[in-house]
Amino acid sequence: MAAALAAVLSCGNPQPDLSAVAEASAEQVQRVEPLSWWTGMKTELQLMIQGPDIASYAIDFVGAGLSVKEIHRTDSPNFVFVDVRIGPSAKPGTYYLRFTKGEESFKYPYIIRERRDGSRERESFTTADMIYLIMPDRFANADPANDNAFSGDAYDDGSARPYAIPEFLQTVNRDSTLGRHGGDLQGIINHLDYIADLGATAIWCTPLLLDNQDFESYHGYACDDYYHIDPRFGDNALFQSYVSQAHEKGLKVIMDIVTNHCGTEHWWMQEAPFADWYHTFETYTQMNALFSVYMDEHASQRDLEKQESGWFVPMMPDMNLDNPYVLKYFQQWAVWWVEYADLDGLRVDTYPYNEPIPMSKWCAAVLNEYPNLNIVGECWDMSIPQLAYWQKDNPNKNGFNSNLPSIMDFPMQQAIWSSLNEDYVNWDEGMTRIYSVVAQDFAYQDLDNMMIFFANHDHARTADVLGRDPRRMKLALTLLATLRGIPQLYYGDEMMFSEHPLWFNDGSKRVDFPGGWEGDGVDLFSAEGRAAATGEYETAAELHDYTRTLFNWRKGCEAIHHGKTLHFISRKNVGRRNITDNTYAFFRYTDTDAVFVFINNALEERSLDWNHYREFVSGPVTGRNVLTGEEITLQDGVVVPAKSALVVEFQR
Repeated sequence: MAAALAAVLSCGNPQPDLSAVAEASAEQVQRVEPLSWWTGMKTELQLMIQGPDIASYAIDFVGAGLSVKEIHRTDSPNFVFVDVRIGPSAKPGTYYLRFTKGEESFKYPYIIRERRDGSRERESFTTADMIYLIMPDRFANADPANDNAFSGDAYDDGSARPYAIPEFLQTVNRDSTLGRHGGDLQGIINHLDYIADLGATAIWCTPLLLDNQDFESYHGYACDDYYHIDPRFGDNALFQSYVSQAHEKGLKVIMDIVTNHCGTEHWWMQEAPFADWYHTFETYTQMNALFSVYMDEHASQRDLEKQESGWFVPMMPDMNLDNPYVLKYFQQWAVWWVEYADLDGLRVDTYPYNEPIPMSKWCAAVLNEYPNLNIVGECWDMSIPQLAYWQKDNPNKNGFNSNLPSIMDFPMQQAIWSSLNEDYVNWDEGMTRIYSVVAQDFAYQDLDNMMIFFANHDHARTADVLGRDPRRMKLALTLLATLRGIPQLYYGDEMMFSEHPLWFNDGSKRVDFPGGWEGDGVDLFSAEGRAAATGEYETAAELHDYTRTLFNWRKGCEAIHHGKTLHFISRKNVGRRNITDNTYAFFRYTDTDAVFVFINNALEERSLDWNHYREFVSGPVTGRNVLTGEEITLQDGVVVPAKSALVVEFQR
């Protein structure tokens, strides 16, 4: 530390000698966030500093190139916000914040790092990717030593921990669907080869930051410290290593972040900088999950306020992003993690529960620092026009622009589930549901930034929804691999994981990956384990290989990544009724290449009527069957078995 200080003080103009100034104690300066910063950033730095009566001190920076621009007092004497100027002459190193009151003076070190080359221009996830979604606590436990409560009073970087984990949360219990099971970052690292081999090119983990709630803390969505990885998963340094090792395997990393709410055990619930730091009411008020209020010209202010300010659930206080200091906190927090960990993208939880205008500013601020970064928002809305409202540059009647590049396609998710469960169908059922969702693509501003999926951590297991039928699961996987947008696959769906027990609670949907724990009787991470699996996993090898074939092929298919869509529905007359034959066909194509996809969701085989597609192809074409690798000629009479798909690539 002394050498770093000397290096900083030796550059530029002579600086005061701080050798006689005492280091701040953990009591005097309890917290400074962000934890560090970088040279060459466009985002202006605002420090939040917490300590007893800290607002009564004069504060300056010691070190050439850094200076205090302005100090903002808060509703509490124990917080200040400090705007920092990082000048062009600032060099990487350790600087010091100096606190002075009368004869009293103490110093606090603050690190400025050198920015990575090309950091601002980093690329992000696109339609060329397949995103693999993992719930870390349920994926693999490689480090049993971190399963239980941590001890000590400091994180790995030396900053203060807010408190110890309650005793009743200290023991991992895999028999409890709502408890911790012990999965960790090292467990993911150990299985990066499995993920990459499957055909995934990006990983999205549910939140890894500290969640210290006394109920369901395993899922991480009630954050209690925004700048530290939960010690039961690892630490900040291990998270950096995880991202680096994922990159070496060709895998991008997307961080799941929550701006709408924190957890009731967050340290600022004991004392917040401002009285309106989070929303409060005379009695507990829950949000109304009514996204339409933002675009509804008839909506009451009461309904709008409840949607914006009500709490998600009793354990998740709603943050007040209308407070400019809260908004700034979350803007630079996101930038800090992208820069610190070298992230490739962000996923924002419960996006429409946030205040829309501040979140638009949040997106703009992050993209101002990283113009090519992709951010996907969870906008859980089955109404296509209402979902389209949240995508960047949508021509909304009220003039609102979210600045959010990507949205999750919940209407498509519901259509996949519903259609694949319908065998005897009317004209608007079965595969017509998929057709109808695709037919409304005109509503979206950027089809390349639609994230498609058939399940995530908030849904029932697709295996259970589809009756644990591997044929239906293959159809879902085929649609995911070939429809427009960016596909996201939930861990284990490549092998038809199911719930234990069915429909019991959220935790029962988030099953452990067999083979991720020492002593597991089945190891589905290995080819040998999949081949030997019986019972509920008897089709694991078959489904895994089907998924692997599809998504490894998809990596190099430009017609899927960037091609247009031309789709066809088929009808038949039954008596006086005109109904769908429960098939769906579409071409994904560029000027030079095409992919033909035929989904037969019927209980009987279907033969191609190739004349049906003459507006795209004038006669038979020969291509490669993607699922078998064999050459095939697409023409009249090609038989597609019941509940199966045909995927053929060919040159135009």
